[in-house]
Amino acid sequence: MSFEQGYVFTVLIVVLGLFVWGRFRYDIVALLALLAVVMGGIVPTVDAFQGFGHPAVITVAAVLVISRSLQNSGIIGVLVRWVEKIDYGPSVQVIIISSLVAVLSGFMNNVGALALLLPVVLQIARRSNRAPGELMMPLAFGSLLGGLTTMVGTPSNIIVASFRAKSAGIPFSMFDFAPVGLFVAITGILFIGFFGWRLIPVRAPEKGGASSLSVADYLTEVIVPKNSGLSRVSIARLFEDIGETEGHVVALIRGGNKYILPDVTQKLRINDHLLLEGNTDVIENILHNTPLQLAGNRSFSIEEQEDNENSAIEVVVKPNSRLIGRSVAQAQIEKRHDIFLLALFRHGQSLQKTLRQIKIWAGDVLLLEGDARRFPEVLSIIGCLPLTERDIVLHREPTLIPLIIFLVSITFGMSGIISLPVAFTGGVIALVVFGQIPIRELYQGIEWPVIVLLGAMVPVGSAMEISGANDLLADNVIIVAKFLPTWGIVPLILVTAMVLSDIINNAATAILMSQLSIQIADRIDVSADPLLMAVAIGSSCAFLTPIGHQSNILVMGPGGYRFGDYWRLGLPLELLIICTSVPMVLFVWPL
Repeated sequence: MSFEQGYVFTVLIVVLGLFVWGRFRYDIVALLALLAVVMGGIVPTVDAFQGFGHPAVITVAAVLVISRSLQNSGIIGVLVRWVEKIDYGPSVQVIIISSLVAVLSGFMNNVGALALLLPVVLQIARRSNRAPGELMMPLAFGSLLGGLTTMVGTPSNIIVASFRAKSAGIPFSMFDFAPVGLFVAITGILFIGFFGWRLIPVRAPEKGGASSLSVADYLTEVIVPKNSGLSRVSIARLFEDIGETEGHVVALIRGGNKYILPDVTQKLRINDHLLLEGNTDVIENILHNTPLQLAGNRSFSIEEQEDNENSAIEVVVKPNSRLIGRSVAQAQIEKRHDIFLLALFRHGQSLQKTLRQIKIWAGDVLLLEGDARRFPEVLSIIGCLPLTERDIVLHREPTLIPLIIFLVSITFGMSGIISLPVAFTGGVIALVVFGQIPIRELYQGIEWPVIVLLGAMVPVGSAMEISGANDLLADNVIIVAKFLPTWGIVPLILVTAMVLSDIINNAATAILMSQLSIQIADRIDVSADPLLMAVAIGSSCAFLTPIGHQSNILVMGPGGYRFGDYWRLGLPLELLIICTSVPMVLFVWPL
């Protein structure tokens, strides 16, 4: 092993470790990797940022913009309103929900598709008197399965297609992924619908939670203000006076001392801080009907709510939210946006820090209060998704223009008249010209961390090729493959991509595994197509952990899941996908 190869492998090992650790966002990790290979002399300085002009990066950015316009077109809202009327048994509900999100995910960003259906599925769970956890994981997994069916279904497919262009001269076309991907998606959805959903650990909502769309145990922090009349009043008396039987005090903070689960006979004092836990009804009852005030905030006033058209809304924190890693005090939501944090819920955990000291994580569910008219704008800025229906999206006048522009872009790209990156970029310009997306919102639909990740990882992948690390890795894989039949290299690549995608971003997995697959195909003198298809499938099948894909994280809070819940459905689903996809890949794309 040469020094350059050892250096690149060291960088990759450190990068994978940072991805798994999760302390730094994946785009920052990718930029660190880029700087490392440039400063190490592996990638020339003049080539450091060529990855940001890579066709895959341009295509992903354009597709995300078009996806946002489709999401807001109103056409999808017609389908969503139809889904709201579903009133069948659990298996039929799961199949319909998973199928719809899969179809949408095949042609738009899968997180966007999930965001559209998330509040609707919570409504369905409430009306059916079912725990949201029974439907949330099938919704997330359905969005991932749908991404397998087309080139634009997921960034990893776009990346795989671009690497195929590099090795074979032409990329995979829009529907080259469909023969295998559609079969796998249908098989996976049927498994989830008839059997898989029963494997999901479901934590039933607490009593009184029927009116809440999602979670049962929010945490909020209140203070006993002066002249409130609560001095020397017991906790039990406070709750009795407002008829509250469901909420409870997690902790009482007094003069720098914290008393966990204080006795209900404890007498309150001025400036006491209480950490309260309960569902949305409990929180609103306490804030409405007692003199208690939100700590570090301002009092909750019904009259002010009515005058300013204020309302409360449940939202989930997206993985790329600017709130992540900040405490409530540091985020300054109130100061910057005039939106007030009433309470927080995290993945079934009982939080005992003061609310304003808790650092926000991806997947946290927040209860916000403010002017309802400003919610769409503010949620877009802070990176959160609503868990209640957004009339602005679901009930706007439908228009076919974004869909027509999307179809024309695909047609031009597939015809060979122009390349797909150019076709989709032209589609974005057409959306602006026809007034389907305001210029000020043009870049809001782009997930910039993903774009930075792709732009930075492309040169890192080139470093593997320049240093010979890819050749060395391919040689070692081939040694293992000698103990397998020739076709055994396909499941080997597939499983490796699956494992990586469960712990790192699927786009990074696609970049690393695509280059390796092409090298292996050259060594053993077989077609690279089946290996690249295995990479595409494996990169999108992140079903074992919540960190494998944004969709998994987004349903964690609303579904009440814990980290270890995902493998219970995810493991048998991945085994099923391996057993079904390998024969299909070899049949459609022979070695």
